[in-house]
Amino acid sequence: MPKPLSCSLKANVARLKEMFGNSADLYAKPVEVRGIPCCLCMFEGLSTLERLWVVMLSMLNESRFEPADGQELFDYIQNRTDLPVENTPVEDFDALRTQLTAGTTVMLIDNCCKAVVLSTQNMQFRSVQEPSGEGDIRGSREGFCDLVRINVSLVRRLVRTETLTTRIFPVGRRTATEVAVLYDRALAKPDFVNAIVEKLQAVDLPVLFDSGYLAPFLQRGSFSFFQEVGYTERPVTAAAKICEGKIVVLVNASPFAMIVPYFFNENFQSLDDYAGKAYFASAVRLLKYTAFLLSVLLPGLFVSIAEYTPELFPPQLLYKVAAAETATPLPLFMEMMLVIVLLEIIREAGLRLPKPIGHSVSLVAALIVGDAATKAGIMSTPVLIVAALTTISIFVIPSLYEPATVLRVLFVLAGGLFGPFGMVTMFFLMLVSICGMHSFGVPYTSPLVPFGRGAMRDALVRMPWHRLADHPFDVNDLPGGEQQYES
Repeated sequence: MPKPLSCSLKANVARLKEMFGNSADLYAKPVEVRGIPCCLCMFEGLSTLERLWVVMLSMLNESRFEPADGQELFDYIQNRTDLPVENTPVEDFDALRTQLTAGTTVMLIDNCCKAVVLSTQNMQFRSVQEPSGEGDIRGSREGFCDLVRINVSLVRRLVRTETLTTRIFPVGRRTATEVAVLYDRALAKPDFVNAIVEKLQAVDLPVLFDSGYLAPFLQRGSFSFFQEVGYTERPVTAAAKICEGKIVVLVNASPFAMIVPYFFNENFQSLDDYAGKAYFASAVRLLKYTAFLLSVLLPGLFVSIAEYTPELFPPQLLYKVAAAETATPLPLFMEMMLVIVLLEIIREAGLRLPKPIGHSVSLVAALIVGDAATKAGIMSTPVLIVAALTTISIFVIPSLYEPATVLRVLFVLAGGLFGPFGMVTMFFLMLVSICGMHSFGVPYTSPLVPFGRGAMRDALVRMPWHRLADHPFDVNDLPGGEQQYES
């Protein structure tokens, strides 16, 4: 049970200082307002002293009200002044902690068991910038920042309807991080929304610093290579998903919005698909599907054919592969694994290093290591070409980088150890993994499997806008959409 505030100002201030351990950034200034002892409490850096004192001096100079006790002063400030006061006062120490860490100023009053909350927030945050992880040629350049309230306002500015609803609550035992759930109550099923909110509120985490922490708690327990939730850094993408009847989850200190439910075909969509010509968007989308299959299958297929069925190679290519392999000390299977691991090490080094030198290190390492390895006869040129092509292909679908990288290694293992039989078996397991997933009751492969009319409108290809506008996409129209909240 939260401990309620005392009517004694001295006891409240002592309890507050004890709660925060006399922290150096806790500002607790005793003042007298119209003869009533009060204490202004705030955290330096989260609130601004200048705004606070302008507010207080204005009240002290202009008001002629003479309260008899602290309760009368509280009622006057809360209900009869023009001060920027929050609607809900503080009545216990849990609410006091929440308000102070949110950047407001709390005014404790003697002989009053409630405290006034003044809106004096002045928190520093990264400005709204263009996201670096979702490159688009056309469309909005705005990206989410790190403050959840700012991110909510970015979505609110795009979806200007009365049905857009936001629910905010804390998650995390030690951090009490604000989590915002955004949805259109005219499109999202109430039972589905309540089920998501209940799952999020039941999350038992000591800390929460990114929306990715919540993903395992929203997915089914069975293992899968793919995720049933999606992420975006763009407010316009989040707004579009809300207009489809989906739910967007924002976490304070994270610029990545989580989208639920999320389907496999959405990994191959982008904002540019809807801003350009339909025929070109369709071609690019098919190219992305091809790039995904290349990134996953090509290394394993190359190893399997070279090791077990070399007659499938064209004669000229077979001679070159055979000549290259005779000059290297490692078996083709081990060579391919080594090249994949080296490329991942180079990528990770370039990603973690400071940006001014990260790209240079990646480029130099790839060129020098690759060139030196082939000249020294440690690695063959065909293997390097295949591994580099698959690595470039997966960058076309960055949201699938993690599962594609793991699957690529598994396909190489299957092709190198078991040949064509291993490749077919692994491909079957991948299909079962994808088709067996349900994103909150809706098949993860919708509308491709089961095949629906939406597959030829905005999944494999994109129809012109006059066709899309006639039948706008709604997640509730998909098979299982009516029962999605039951999962």
